[in-house]
Amino acid sequence: MTSNADIVVDQFTRQAAPFANSSAMRDEDALRLLVEFSGASAEDTVLDVACGPGLVVAAFAKVCRHATGIDLTPAMIDRAREHAGALGLNNVDWRVGNVLPLPFPDGAFSVVASRFAFHHFPDPLAVLREMARVCTRPGRVVVADIAASNDATRADALNRMERLRDPSHTKALTMAEMRVLFAQAGLSTPRETCYDVHADLEGLMAASFPAPADAPIIRTMFEDSLADDGLGMKTRRKDDRILLSYPIAIYAADV
Repeated sequence: MTSNADIVVDQFTRQAAPFANSSAMRDEDALRLLVEFSGASAEDTVLDVACGPGLVVAAFAKVCRHATGIDLTPAMIDRAREHAGALGLNNVDWRVGNVLPLPFPDGAFSVVASRFAFHHFPDPLAVLREMARVCTRPGRVVVADIAASNDATRADALNRMERLRDPSHTKALTMAEMRVLFAQAGLSTPRETCYDVHADLEGLMAASFPAPADAPIIRTMFEDSLADDGLGMKTRRKDDRILLSYPIAIYAADV
């Protein structure tokens, strides 16, 4: 039986180049918002959980003492090393590995972050508890991820579409569900801010690797959502394109 970890590695090995080069991932304003909202400063040591192509690690490394990235997919870590090297960053480290458990001692980092990864975790609470464990006291735990609609029908539709588009997707949580996770992990009530990641359907599909039979189903779901925002993604038509927005929430809790 194929595990979630196997699916993640398969998907993100194929997605390594488009993911690393996408404008949404590289958006400097979004990266700056994440770093600033975390409260990170020059003395902080940072861990990025499921770091992908290293964009978040690099953004923290520019302002912090040291930043480490860990990711399950070797191809993503290769991209991360290339990115950091191109920027001339020498205060970064990389690990290939799973996040359960994180291979670091208690209190190893003063800021522990994760961006656009929680919707891939089969057990997000366990991951959040691990993030809290490796964070210093005092320190900060920061999560940025897709925020599903509070409307259950829209949230279910979003998650169904994302699982078709990317089989490594498990569940995008609502903001209320994320607050519950923080409480269950023994963390304080997080500060929150939100923004949108804008895209168009064909660009999204070009960077995705759904099963061939699922691609028309995904397109139909977006077409249908034009009438009632059925995915909770602000879908709209502009000329011959379908435009969409992923709602993103950032949560930052003191430890």
